[in-house]
Amino acid sequence: MDAKRSYGWLDLAKLAAALLVIANHTGPLASWSGEADFVLTNVISRLAVPFFFMASGFFFFRSKPPVKKFITRVGGLYAIGILIYLPVNMYAGYISRESTVSELLKDVVFDGTFYHLWYLPALLLGTMIVYGLRLLLRDRTILIVTGVLYAVGLFGDSYFGIAARVDVLSAFYEQLLNVFGQTRNGLFFTPFFIALGAYAGHKAAVVSKADARSARWYGGLFLASFTLLQIEGTVLHRLALQHDEVMYVALVPAEYALFRLLTIRSRKSFPRVRYMSTAAYLLHPMAILFVRGVAKLLGIQAVVIGNSFVFFAAVTAVTLLSAAALARFSSLRSSTSSEPGKPRAWVEINLAHLDHNARALKQALPEGTSLMAVVKANAYGHGSVGIAKRLNRGGNRHFAVAEIGEAVELRKAGIKGEILVFGYTPTERLDELIRWKLTQTVIHADDARRLQAHGGKFKVHVKLDTGMNRLGEQSDRDDEILSMYRHSRLQVTGTYSHLAEADSLDPSDIAFSRQQIGRFRQAIARIREAGLNPGQLHLQSSYGILNFPDLEMDLARPGIALYGLLSSEGDAIRTNIDLRPVLSLKASVSRVHPVRAGESVGYNRSFTASSDTMVATIAIGYADGIAREVNERGGSVIIHGRRAPIVGRICMDQLTVDVSGIPDVSQGDTATIIGEDGAERITAGEIAKRTGTITNEILCAMGTRAPKLFITEQPKLELGPSSDANAQVGAAVRAGTGIHAPQQ
Repeated sequence: MDAKRSYGWLDLAKLAAALLVIANHTGPLASWSGEADFVLTNVISRLAVPFFFMASGFFFFRSKPPVKKFITRVGGLYAIGILIYLPVNMYAGYISRESTVSELLKDVVFDGTFYHLWYLPALLLGTMIVYGLRLLLRDRTILIVTGVLYAVGLFGDSYFGIAARVDVLSAFYEQLLNVFGQTRNGLFFTPFFIALGAYAGHKAAVVSKADARSARWYGGLFLASFTLLQIEGTVLHRLALQHDEVMYVALVPAEYALFRLLTIRSRKSFPRVRYMSTAAYLLHPMAILFVRGVAKLLGIQAVVIGNSFVFFAAVTAVTLLSAAALARFSSLRSSTSSEPGKPRAWVEINLAHLDHNARALKQALPEGTSLMAVVKANAYGHGSVGIAKRLNRGGNRHFAVAEIGEAVELRKAGIKGEILVFGYTPTERLDELIRWKLTQTVIHADDARRLQAHGGKFKVHVKLDTGMNRLGEQSDRDDEILSMYRHSRLQVTGTYSHLAEADSLDPSDIAFSRQQIGRFRQAIARIREAGLNPGQLHLQSSYGILNFPDLEMDLARPGIALYGLLSSEGDAIRTNIDLRPVLSLKASVSRVHPVRAGESVGYNRSFTASSDTMVATIAIGYADGIAREVNERGGSVIIHGRRAPIVGRICMDQLTVDVSGIPDVSQGDTATIIGEDGAERITAGEIAKRTGTITNEILCAMGTRAPKLFITEQPKLELGPSSDANAQVGAAVRAGTGIHAPQQ
């Protein structure tokens, strides 16, 4: 399965299916037309439950199935359902002392202990049947086997009248129905749709241009089979052939076509909607009882119960409100229950500082120049999705990334506007540019010809090489440059170049930058003289904005400056802009212990205590992006507002510091690796200087292991001896102070 795809359409369809189930149990059209209500509740709504089964098979079998987890999860949900509806069953007299063990067992295993709960044991049994078959057979063979079971079930359901006319079949189905009650269960009904979902998952594993173009075909198949389903259900009903109105022949192609249609195109997932659909399915009978009870209590039964559509609407409203409340409660619990204590290590992203930096950079530029936020390399370690979402909400509509995978991730997360891919996109991934409405950099004339020959229409920015000698068509090759604008399948929406020495104010470097600017302008002039449109122009990255802010371009591409930093602290810049660091890196103290004089700490005994020393172990290491060279060059962390020097070698997951001069350090305290604590401050630039690199590398080296807390206003955390920063972070979440759930 393509791990980069999202199936938000399935989430939305599952909620629609839950509403159809409610309709099935409330008869919305019964007050107006029995025939119309039959078509809605006993034909159209029959799409709902098989769709749930297909979705389960689709996701469960896309990788190595977590069988034990699945059984525990669904079994636990079933147990909750039994407990919820047990009082109702007892009140209605459905469960009494006269109930036999075999009857109760049949209810638990096949029929469900309440009329809608049959779905859960059917899901368990059907999934286990398909799981067992998959150990022995191929997908298509499994479809045949489970299809035979479905055919058997058909003649015990909608086609029962035909089987009843054949003596042998009549006797067989009489015994079958005596045992099972009906064939709508986990043996005859469920396995086929679960297997069909698994097969659909296999077909959707690789999305190609042909798959995308098949949407129209699947749409046509669905409309045709859906029409046949209406005809089939109506005819069987009028001929009085049905034992139950659940299983139909046309239901199979209709479900498969609908499912494939919903999985062809990716859409961001809706976890809360997915949760609501399950909750709505489980809770709607209780909502039915509630609405009936309230209507009786208020004496408005004629209005609410007598009008079938009003009844349906009331039950739906109560169900959805209850489901939404449960989903909200679940999300709050998940956001706090994942914090049993202080996290091992975490990154705080101050979105208020991001907003400030974006405003400051834009104000430094000529009026009419927009920002193209560079969010490549996970937004320089800040979390590309969270950063882009914040900028999107602030009105930013231009983003840039290094490669197509980064761009697709942003689009799947719902980022709107232009997303420019700076680098080369392999031919086999070019279709994704069109599918996700991305803009590709044309890196030279031959690259333009490659895109033109591929087919499809691409939005592109043309890159000109004005002296960087990395990517771009050389700015003096007029014929090759002009050819890139004349391809019929390339829609050029921008042209740009890159300044190689924009970070230097040395006179010779400034002269070189001016030369690059001149070359760019001359090339643009020749393009326009040829009657071609270069689109939006952009030339400045962070240092181009800071040192050449007067350039009149359509766009500017801030990267490191957007995150409140310079590549090297102390760099001379012409424009004085108040940039505020967006990122802080923190970790927990995991152990504090004394080390006697003469004892060593860490690998290779690289540190030996010259006197009795108190050492604290911090739960962060080089796997989290902390360069091993830091401790060799006077590196430190901040604890309780004071610096603690790093001692011993930095390990993969741990580092150790000398806290002898800091009183009352204890397990669970916070160590600041990058950021401020009291009057002390450690910047990414300081670490870069100690390790002989640039700030960009320090930030980008940070892995994804530490969760990111996106903060909209700085929380007031008391980082003292008895503090628990994570508990305060959790409290801030609950208090609504702007801390968002952790994001990787």
